[in-house]
Amino acid sequence: MATTSRPGVSYVMPVLNEAGYVESAIRSVLEQDYRGPVEIVLALGPSSDGTRAIVERLAAADPRIRLVENPGMDIPIGLNLAIAACRNPVIIRVDAHTELAPGYTERGVADLERTGAATVGGIMVATGAPGFQAAAARAYNSRFGLGGGAYHGDDAKEGPAESAYLGIMHAGLLAEVGGFDETLRRGEDWELNYRLRQAGHIVWLDPKLRVTYWPRSTATKLARQFFATGVWRGELVRRLGARNPLRFFAPPLLVIATVLSVIAIPLHATGVLSGIVGWIAALVYLGPALYLVLLAVAGATSEGTPADRIRFASVIAIMHYSWGSGFLLGVVRGAGNAVDTSRTES
Repeated sequence: MATTSRPGVSYVMPVLNEAGYVESAIRSVLEQDYRGPVEIVLALGPSSDGTRAIVERLAAADPRIRLVENPGMDIPIGLNLAIAACRNPVIIRVDAHTELAPGYTERGVADLERTGAATVGGIMVATGAPGFQAAAARAYNSRFGLGGGAYHGDDAKEGPAESAYLGIMHAGLLAEVGGFDETLRRGEDWELNYRLRQAGHIVWLDPKLRVTYWPRSTATKLARQFFATGVWRGELVRRLGARNPLRFFAPPLLVIATVLSVIAIPLHATGVLSGIVGWIAALVYLGPALYLVLLAVAGATSEGTPADRIRFASVIAIMHYSWGSGFLLGVVRGAGNAVDTSRTES
C-alpha cells in the first residue's frame, strides 16, 4: 500500500497512434512500487488506430489516469498541456513507446533529492520483435548506430550530463525555464536540458534508471523518424550554432561526401578529373569508403544469422543517411513545418 511519505509524482505522456504499445506503457507506470501519490496525465492526439478507445477504457477503470486533448499533435505542446494539468511537484516524462523498469520512480525521485539536480534521466534500452525491429533495437543500443549519446549505452557513467533520456523533473524548475519549447517538434528534451544547464541547474544521468524503448518496426517508418529528427536538429544548429555537440555533424558530412563521390565517379571515369586535380578530388571517396568498412565491421561483430547481421548494418545506414539528410535540410532552410510522419502514415 502506497503512503504519502514521498513527494507526489505526475507522469506525463504524449500519445498519438500507439495502439500497439500504449497499454503496456501505462501498465509499467501503474505497476511502479512508489511510496507516494501518483497520477498519469495523457496528452491525447487525434489518433486513427484505436488508441483513444484504449486509453479511455484504462482511464475509466483507474482514477489515477487523466486525459487532456492535444489536437495539434505536437509533442512539446502536448507535454506542456499535460504538465499544466498536473497536481504534483515531481514531473516524470514517459512515452507511449516505452516501459519503465521496476523501481524506476523510487530511484529517480531519490536521485533528484540526493543530487539537487533539476532533472534526472537514465538509459534507453531498445528492444524489438524479431526481424527489422530487433535490428533497429540493436542499432539504438550500439555506438555504431547512435554513437556518442550518453544514454544509449551500457558504459554510461553516473553524474552530470549534457542530456538524459526522458526525465524526472522538479515542476517548479521546469516552470522557471518556461517548460518545453513549443516551436520545436523534435529534439525538445535536449533543448530543455540545454536551457536548464544554461540557467545553472544540473542534468543528472543515472544509468541504473532503465527504460525499455520499442523502435519503429519498418525501414520506411524508421527513415521518416530519423529524417524528421535530423531536420529539427538542423534547426537547433541554426538557433544555437556551435553550442551543439560535434558528433551531430558526422552524419551530414557523410551525406555530403557520398553525394560528392557520386558526382566525381563519372568525372574520373571520363577523364574530366585527372592529374593533380583528379587526385585531390579522389579524397571525397575516403569518407564513404571508411563508412563501408564501419558497416562491415558492425555487421561482422553483431549477433545472429548472416541475414540478421546484414539487416543490422542496413539499419545503421538508414539511421545515418536519413538523419544526415534531414540535418542538412534543416540547416539550410530551417525546420519550417516539418513533422515526423512515422506515427501518422503507414
